Amino acid sequence: MSNDRPMRTIALEEHFTTPEVQKATARDDVAVPEFFKILQSKLLDLGQGRIADMDAAGIDMQVLSLAVSGLEKMEPASATALARDTNDTLAATVRAHPDRFAGFGTLTVQDPEKAAAEFERCIRQLGFKGVMLNGTTNGLFLDHPGYTPLFEAAQHLDVPIYLHPAPPPQPVQEAYYRGLPGELGYLLSTAAWGWHVETGMHCLRLIVSGLFDRFPKLQIIIGHMGEDMPYSIVRAEDVFAQGAKNLQRRITEYFQEHFYITTSGYFTIPPYLCALQVVGADHILFSVDYPFSSNRTGREFLNTLPASWEDLEKIAHRNAERLLKLPATRK
Repeated sequence: MSNDRPMRTIALEEHFTTPEVQKATARDDVAVPEFFKILQSKLLDLGQGRIADMDAAGIDMQVLSLAVSGLEKMEPASATALARDTNDTLAATVRAHPDRFAGFGTLTVQDPEKAAAEFERCIRQLGFKGVMLNGTTNGLFLDHPGYTPLFEAAQHLDVPIYLHPAPPPQPVQEAYYRGLPGELGYLLSTAAWGWHVETGMHCLRLIVSGLFDRFPKLQIIIGHMGEDMPYSIVRAEDVFAQGAKNLQRRITEYFQEHFYITTSGYFTIPPYLCALQVVGADHILFSVDYPFSSNRTGREFLNTLPASWEDLEKIAHRNAERLLKLPATRK
């Protein structure tokens, strides 16, 4: 099916960086894959070059977020200051191009109380649409009780948290991914496989910890067509039925109510159909994962989705407008 009628397109997982973040997080002991080095100019471009790429592919708006950078490994005070500066840079970008860009705030969660305060500043003062959190910090998942202030802030502010993967802790990297030639271990630990299944596990930890019983209005966005969750959720529910006596609902119900899935970087039909059957069109949102994936490839995938026009509009822009409270405009 070809869906080539004019249609607004909002992409939710679109990344940037800043020279200050690059300098502060550079590490001589970690080999940066060559493909990542090539993308640096696109990550740094928050102006006309990025917009031209969007225009060429038919992308109307990007919701920008800081690319995984290693802020969580920095000393807390320095990380907090850098996150604040990064948010100010993003806010200036959005102000300069309000019809093309929106933002997810950057938080460093080493100090959850300060992170919650920056969360509130991001929404109330800078006008962001939520925040993005990456993987684990100091080996801790977000179900740890110390991170409760972040979820209190999200529910109070009525905005979503985008849970994005990050490279695994060093002990996991050593145990699971070492011994492969060249960059293959790093790639396997991240976008080829590892961080998707870790993020799926992260989601399950949030569910079985009882987080959504404590915060019944909390909304979580996950990328990469659901981080393997749609395929595995029923199996997880069957197994957890033996021990998750603390929960008020079924595992699948939490997933269908509290999670939104984006298409970032996953541009084939079978994963989309699985996600559609599990969460429905109301909980799927278009994303590219720019610049790690091509705007053109993502938009071409959207054009060929097997979906009704109504569902296609939901995925392309209406769900994002509703969830992120973006102004609804029609081409």
